[in-house]
Amino acid sequence: MCQYSSQDGFAGDWHLVHLGSRAVGGAALVIMEASAVEARGRISPEDNGIWKDEHIPPLARIAAFIRQQGAAPAIQLAHAGRKASTYRPWEGSGAVAPQAGGWQPVAPSAVAFEPGYALPRELTRDEIAEVCAAFAAAARRALEAGFQVVELHFAHGYLAHEFLSPLSNFRVDEYGGPFENRIRFALETATAVRAVWPERLPLFARISATDWVERGWDIDESVELARRLGGRGVDLIDCSSGGLAPQQKIPVAPGYQAPFAERIRRETGTPTGAVGLITDPRQADEIVARGQADLVLLAREFLRDPYFPLHAARALGDAVEAPIPYRRAF
Repeated sequence: MCQYSSQDGFAGDWHLVHLGSRAVGGAALVIMEASAVEARGRISPEDNGIWKDEHIPPLARIAAFIRQQGAAPAIQLAHAGRKASTYRPWEGSGAVAPQAGGWQPVAPSAVAFEPGYALPRELTRDEIAEVCAAFAAAARRALEAGFQVVELHFAHGYLAHEFLSPLSNFRVDEYGGPFENRIRFALETATAVRAVWPERLPLFARISATDWVERGWDIDESVELARRLGGRGVDLIDCSSGGLAPQQKIPVAPGYQAPFAERIRRETGTPTGAVGLITDPRQADEIVARGQADLVLLAREFLRDPYFPLHAARALGDAVEAPIPYRRAF
């Protein structure tokens, strides 16, 4: 989850302790927050970044520590699109003015997310290619930093999702209109990243399986997108939802997004990850045991409890393999 604690995109001691604690706590996979592939692709001025080579050394320090604890380090590559240049959650909402460090976002179409957000500028076709190349360059940096998994953040109303949804994409060129055009940016980005990301290392894509809005992006389209992404070298679909439209109506309940992961897995054969209000060890275990998803990804529960896996192992009757300096407590 975004920590909104970087300066000029640089990860710091907070990120080392934050992510390192989850590895110490027994997580198998530790995914670093959405990291912007361009400076203008940050959600907030305080977002983490991976748009320049100078970002590599602090990221490498974090990835190395995670590996030392026996976990796999991963990183989300992201571009916020029209939801960029906003305040950190605890400082308000809406657009950060240029005099306060903000900027004009870019998007598939010049339509703001909602009142109070900045009006984005529509990307040209040349600029779309440049953003795609920025994702690939970021993947190269992630590899150099020692990450073992890359996740493409195509969800939650950010740039790739804005291309996917007819609620935010009003283009009349080859990137807008019918389904085949709206998925073009996501497919091109996945292809460009896979070209530099080794086949031996997993590539994930996080998608919003539905907009939760009538006539928006839906699960049927997500199934077909997942099938196409699998053909472009994506190894797992991380199935989230929403974030594109402020009028969304989400029927929130424990595990409410797991059925999306189950359907995509069943109909495409592509492995999936389940997310969303998964807070109990038995609940997580059953999702995998029933074949709804191949793995479970937790976020807020890990904020509440960095040692969730150790506590989950005990609850499920498995051996608790705490770090050696901690074993006297287990």
